[in-house]
This record gives sequence, structure tokens and C-alpha cells, in this order.
Amino acid sequence: MKKRLGEYKALTFDVYGTLIDWESGMVAALKPLTDRVGFSLTRDEILQAHAYYESTSQRQTPAKKYYDLLAVVYRRLAEEWGVDVSWEECQAYGLSVRQWPAFEDSAESLNYLKQHYKLIVLSNTDNSSFSGSNARLGVNFDAVYTAEDIGSYKPDERNFDYMLENLERIGIRKNEILHTAESMFHDHAPANKHELDNCWIYRRHEKQGFGATMNPGEMPHYDFQFNSMKDMVKAHQLECGKSTAS
Repeated sequence: MKKRLGEYKALTFDVYGTLIDWESGMVAALKPLTDRVGFSLTRDEILQAHAYYESTSQRQTPAKKYYDLLAVVYRRLAEEWGVDVSWEECQAYGLSVRQWPAFEDSAESLNYLKQHYKLIVLSNTDNSSFSGSNARLGVNFDAVYTAEDIGSYKPDERNFDYMLENLERIGIRKNEILHTAESMFHDHAPANKHELDNCWIYRRHEKQGFGATMNPGEMPHYDFQFNSMKDMVKAHQLECGKSTAS
């Protein structure tokens, strides 16, 4: 029998794509490169190429910090698109993560949910980059687990093993967790393997394809689906019998 939202003790979050608008952040930070490409690129072509090189680099160099990994991604993109770039330019792109914008509903939604759940981060980033993003989200998370901490990147199952082991240590069991994320590839597929209940925040519901994430192949199962964090909050409020703002 499907649980109600209010039955969970903790929400574990992917950040980039779910709370932080990483696609807009990427496209803006890649503009010094894409402006020099000698042919037309659509937004989704840029994101899909980025997804390929990012996921490949994460698999091949799992211990590399995210800002260093993104510098390599920038170089690979430049090579594919035939643009000469300096390593300093590549590094500048890696450091842009801290400037990527939050979705408009993220901070308010998180502050509401903080009243009802433990809020946990499981993110494919480094601690320095996440600190900049955390300031934009305006909430103190109860635990933060980054790829830098773990030494690998989602969808590696090690990341979920690490999170579950540490959450159990602080009194949160697997059946009390709702994993909340946008990416089918990075989050929902491994959540299924770990038998974690999961909530799909379908930020790309008005777009085709998977954007800045790889195609997961067979679509994973999900227990809840909302198009935004605001919609998730509204659903929780309805469960609690509270009126919701339009």
C-alpha cells in the first residue's frame, strides 16, 4: 500500500536539477564557449553533449572533485565543437557552479518541508561548490553527503550505500526515507535498486528528452511525481488539511 507523504521522517535530495536550475546555469556559463562555435547548437544539444562528457568523466575519474571534473568537461566540449580554449577558461567554468541559480520555489519549499522532515543532501558535487548553492537555498540541511565525501558519483551504488549507512547511524531507517530528485539516471534508477521510496520532481515536464542527464534506458519506478517543489508542498498541505496558496 502506497504511503502518504506525511509518513516519512526524512527527505533525501538530489540538488542540481531538482533544487538548483543547473541547466540554466550550465548554458549561461558555457556561453563564452558556445558563442565561438562555428555552427548552430540548440539548448538541448548543448545539454546532451554536456551530459555525455560529465557522466563519462564521473565514471572514469570518480575521485576527481566536481569543479575539476567540469573543467575537463569544458575541454572535451571545446574539442568536439572545434574551439581553442585555455585551461584557465576551463577552470573558470568549473568554478561557475556556485553561481548557478536556484529554482524560484526551492528556498520557500525547503523551509516549509524543514518543519516536517529531516532534510538530507546526496549530491554529485564537491563541498566548496555546494556551499555556494546552499547559500542560495536558504536552509540548513540535517546532513550533506557529496561525491567528494564518498569518492564516487551517482549513479554508483556506493553513494547510496554511504548515505544509508550514515543515516542509520543518526536514527533514520531506509523505510523512513523518501528520495526526492529530478534525474532518472543519477537518482531514481539507483534508488530502485536500493528499494528506496522515491519522488520524481519533474522539472523538465514541458520539455522533451533528459537534458543535462543521460537517458536511463528503461524508466525507473517512482512513488510520487510532482512538477515542482511547490507542488510537492501543496500535496503535503492537502494531506494535513491545510489550505494552500494559489
